[in-house]
Amino acid sequence: MSGSLLDAGAVIGCPHGGRVTAATTPSGGVRIGGAAVATARHAYVVTGCPHTVDGVPTPCVTVRWTADSSGITVDGAPVLLDTSAALCFSAALVPQGPPVVLAAPRKVTAR
Repeated sequence: MSGSLLDAGAVIGCPHGGRVTAATTPSGGVRIGGAAVATARHAYVVTGCPHTVDGVPTPCVTVRWTADSSGITVDGAPVLLDTSAALCFSAALVPQGPPVVLAAPRKVTAR
């Protein structure tokens, strides 16, 4: 599997324009541009999603990532790539589409 590693500084949006951020801060020894690499252990939230259904606000609030089986792990957890499968969900856990990775760092450094 190929792709760019994600970290807490990656620019990610929901399919409706909301901002996706890490709810739990990635930590560990592997860093990209000073930020820790994101893994399947980290939770992500969505803020500012304007999505409505029939005039009723149904914003994306969380993202669930499915880590690729690349075999690459950090602290025992699979890393997240910009190509990893994911879905945004409403508060009622209704799938609302995949997140959009707008920018992901590519350089990896070890500490």
